[in-house]
Amino acid sequence: MAEPFPLAPSLWHATAPTAAPTPPLATDASADVCVIGAGYAGLSTALHLAEAGVSVIVLEAHEPGWGGSGRNGGQVIPGIKYDPSEIAAKFGPVAGEALTRFVASTADLVFDLIARHAMDVPHKRAGWIQGAHTPAMLETVKRRAGEWRARGVDAEYLDSDSVTRLLGTERYLGGWIDRRAGGVQPLAYARGLAKAALKAGATIHGESPVVSLKRSGTTWVVRTAQGLSVTAPRVVIATNGYTGDLIPKLRQTVIRPNTFIVATEPLSDNIAGTILPEGQVTSDTRQLLLYFRKDHTNRLLMGGRGPFREPKDASDWAHLERVIGKMYPQAKGIGFDYRWCGRVALTRDFLPHLHEPEPGLLVDIGCMGRGVGLQSAMGKAMAEYLASGDKSRLPFPVVPIKPLPLHALNELYVSAIISWYRLTDGGMKDKAA
Repeated sequence: MAEPFPLAPSLWHATAPTAAPTPPLATDASADVCVIGAGYAGLSTALHLAEAGVSVIVLEAHEPGWGGSGRNGGQVIPGIKYDPSEIAAKFGPVAGEALTRFVASTADLVFDLIARHAMDVPHKRAGWIQGAHTPAMLETVKRRAGEWRARGVDAEYLDSDSVTRLLGTERYLGGWIDRRAGGVQPLAYARGLAKAALKAGATIHGESPVVSLKRSGTTWVVRTAQGLSVTAPRVVIATNGYTGDLIPKLRQTVIRPNTFIVATEPLSDNIAGTILPEGQVTSDTRQLLLYFRKDHTNRLLMGGRGPFREPKDASDWAHLERVIGKMYPQAKGIGFDYRWCGRVALTRDFLPHLHEPEPGLLVDIGCMGRGVGLQSAMGKAMAEYLASGDKSRLPFPVVPIKPLPLHALNELYVSAIISWYRLTDGGMKDKAA
């Protein structure tokens, strides 16, 4: 596979605060836990372990937040793909209720961490709107809003007029709003987690790609490309969409498409006032969804799927630029300052997967587009498990590593669907004259 798209062309890289120093591993070292991957999951694990008095070293191939954690849309949405009734049906009433409480809390954790550690993270908590693009999906969002509202959540069904007013576009039949949600500058948040973890006593080494992982008695030896190693009795792998071949067949358990984002030049006040005027973040009910928001610099961001391969030139983002023109005619012709992409990790059942293939080796993979909140919370839960040995602290069951059947064909199938998606501008038709 080609080298992943770099982080530097993104809006987030251009507007994030300076990162804390995380120099490469310079000598062999040891710790209670070695974490591989400095995204939200790995950094949250390190922060919460350090706060519990557990020594932890994080190894990152590039810099904290370099992967999906520094490239995503910055939407902090609680929950997972499944609604409370579906979670109960999948996991049973007791485990389902515990899992529902966990996924309901994920956005709270993010905003609490930002406040508690005084992170320099532009953020706004005005809610998330999910627009329904078909009559069938309108019924789905009505049910979804009702289920969460019945649990005491500040959620509300939005009719056509309400969703048009809040989104500033007539493209959706209705929707629902979950006011627990919000938006963050995602790379700033990753760097904030890194700074907080370092302050708590964790050690983080960037530019230290791991090339081998071997067990020696009761200890793991984690070797980097520099030929140096970290030894630890416990290892956490939190590499998600950038997972390699350290663990046999792990990469074949997920599909790793690219998600693409464009950001306009700053909107004028008169145009900005007509687009998401109250500052919510939003995504829709399409299977290959569109997600969009304004950021703290008053730019409009539009995200969605792009080529499965790494991009070649600006034309690979053209479908998203056309979508903005179709959805917001008042912004048609506006310039685009940033185009970037990053990999996501999708599991077959659209749930995060926890694996423990050998004693002392814990794997977390699968972010499902909810990574900001979900993986921050997964890191906290994994830290609690590692510090206590109590497996009940893990919100999801530990499952065997099972590669997707015909993994390569699955990737070809997804690639073909994404090609159709791009040709049809995310399935968005031109409005009738």
